[in-house]
Amino acid sequence: MAGLAAVSKLAGETVGQEFLIFTLGNEEYGIDILKVQEIRGYDQVTRIANTPAFIKGVTNLRGVIVPIIDLRVKFSQQGVSYDENTVVIVLNFGQRVVGIVVDGVSDVLSLTTDQIRPAPEFAVTLATEYLTGLGSLGERMLILVDIEKLLSSEEMSLVDSVAKSV
Repeated sequence: MAGLAAVSKLAGETVGQEFLIFTLGNEEYGIDILKVQEIRGYDQVTRIANTPAFIKGVTNLRGVIVPIIDLRVKFSQQGVSYDENTVVIVLNFGQRVVGIVVDGVSDVLSLTTDQIRPAPEFAVTLATEYLTGLGSLGERMLILVDIEKLLSSEEMSLVDSVAKSV
């Protein structure tokens, strides 16, 4: 990575971190692109009894059982609906594969450290401990989410048990 930074410096560029930008309601969010395995259309999932509402169920992705989490429900959004723009972002992190349901995906953007501000101390749609920061790109404000912190270890153990129970 140091080599890339040196080459970019020579070229007069600033190295940025890439984020996949997605929407939930009227807000734009970003997650680290390196955690994204793929993006799929939303298909019906197999519901699992006695799980929290934000765990929609599981799906079989090429032989791998993938728990599906609806971030809109997790963030307590009202009037959650599924349409042709609804997608599942399949994430691969910490030796886990998890799908998250979002309203849509718009961009992959590279943000420099100058474009990322610390998360404010007050809550926006979610608690600030889940935020990496706020990205600023022209008039756009992006809420940058640390997906691993968002899906806390307690919730992830529940998600893991759901995936194993199938």
